[in-house]
Amino acid sequence: MKKKYFILSMLLGVVCLSGGISMQAQTLFESDTLSKYILTPKAPETPRINGAKVFGVRPRSKFLYTIPATGRRPMSFGVENLPIGLKLDKNTGQITGKISKLGEYKVELIAKNDLGISRRDFKIIVGDKIALTPPMGWNSWNCWGFFVSQEKVLSSAKAMVDKGLVNHGWQYINIDDGWQGLRGGKYNALMPNRKFPNMKGLADEIHAMGLKIGIYSAPWVGTYGGHIGSYCDNADGTYDWVSKYANENYRYDVGPKQTIEHWVNCHCGKYSFVKNDVHQWADWGIDYLKYDWYPNDVYHVKEMEDALRSQNRDVVYSLSNRAPYGDAVQFEKMANCWRTTNDINDSWKNMSGIGFNQSKWASYTGPGHWSDADMLVVGMVGWGPSLHRSHLTADEQYTHISLWSMLSSPLLIGCDISRLDDFTINLLTNDEVIDVNQDPLGKQAMVVAESGDVVVYAKPLEDGSMAVGLFNRGISNTKGSVTWEELGIRGGQKVRDLWRQQDVAESSKEFTTDLAPHGVRLVKVYPGNK
Repeated sequence: MKKKYFILSMLLGVVCLSGGISMQAQTLFESDTLSKYILTPKAPETPRINGAKVFGVRPRSKFLYTIPATGRRPMSFGVENLPIGLKLDKNTGQITGKISKLGEYKVELIAKNDLGISRRDFKIIVGDKIALTPPMGWNSWNCWGFFVSQEKVLSSAKAMVDKGLVNHGWQYINIDDGWQGLRGGKYNALMPNRKFPNMKGLADEIHAMGLKIGIYSAPWVGTYGGHIGSYCDNADGTYDWVSKYANENYRYDVGPKQTIEHWVNCHCGKYSFVKNDVHQWADWGIDYLKYDWYPNDVYHVKEMEDALRSQNRDVVYSLSNRAPYGDAVQFEKMANCWRTTNDINDSWKNMSGIGFNQSKWASYTGPGHWSDADMLVVGMVGWGPSLHRSHLTADEQYTHISLWSMLSSPLLIGCDISRLDDFTINLLTNDEVIDVNQDPLGKQAMVVAESGDVVVYAKPLEDGSMAVGLFNRGISNTKGSVTWEELGIRGGQKVRDLWRQQDVAESSKEFTTDLAPHGVRLVKVYPGNK
């Protein structure tokens, strides 16, 4: 097998260019081969605080924020000017509590170990908006699909901590379709099926790790996956098809004989149980909701928004899928995220087709409301139960993460993070790349230049600099360039390679680089206009 990959790689011409990693077939299969294309330097053992520089919370809502910091453990944490109502666990870096008073609170985060100390300015905004930067976390669908379970979710949460992702700002652990059982409990709400024996216990355990938990539903009688949704055709919340077709986990049989009848249940029924379900989620401690149906309509979006806001709990509200562009002005007001596409998969055609076609959403994207290009298809994916290494090449994966960061899209890992290899960790823990996605301005990158297969995206950043992605959508090595005139900046500028975390050029006019097939050069041009 290795001989086959070696021959193929020789035919493809294995070279490493300054602008990217060469596209090689063996990177699809073996993690030891991928490891040689790691660009991101390892984080130093001295403390370094990472993640977003701003955090939004509503008055009197439960506050949970874990200071993301890399460096040798043990490490102690501190916060200067912490608002009244909040407290810090100095050992874990978890900030908890409630703030009652509206306003902006400028604090300083501190991380310290035996090698040094790190300080970082941080702003807590208490107001009407949450999700002031794109959510970062994990979702179960692209690895476990219908086979998700409490055990797998908990394993992912532990891996987010053990693999160090939490130290770079990753925080959400989201359960997708497949958790639902029958209605019951004190609210006659959706109860979990037997794969989730203790949802409240699961949420508590995830929160104790300094992470947050998400859940999934739909305003349909039955979801895409054949589970019960937040609507019903019967006033008592019983579903006629459950006893006839559902298995032990109350999943509708979507095999060939029942496909048509299943899709008949993909409709909004006569009776809404949205309030019932939201009450239950609040009791469990849910922090994120993926609400999934097509087409997303304003009535049902608003109904769920009102229900979520009735609880004294901040829940990131994410719509899925293929949000109608004509309703964007409404979704911007009512939701924190909205899926702009069909489901992503790990092919270049699909991923690039999604990523390079997001420009029309730019005017609606910003703090508190994000256009969502769907989950990240790196690492071990498979939609359950069998997993495979992403079919994207190394270059394509760099393009994927770079482009999603430039677009200010939510970053939701879709792979089994308990099985992360070094290359995928490199993709997910580069703080300079994450900073582009998490920049407080929240601007979506736009195309500033295009020539043949090369397209250049630019994104203004809060500090006056500009993130620039030079992408090669073709299958041959090429060169890409961008002029300061195209960027609208003037004077001498430095160019910093964000994946390699090093300055690589200085110019008063332009930047030119080699680009591998389907590759990218992601840079920061600074200081910008002064």
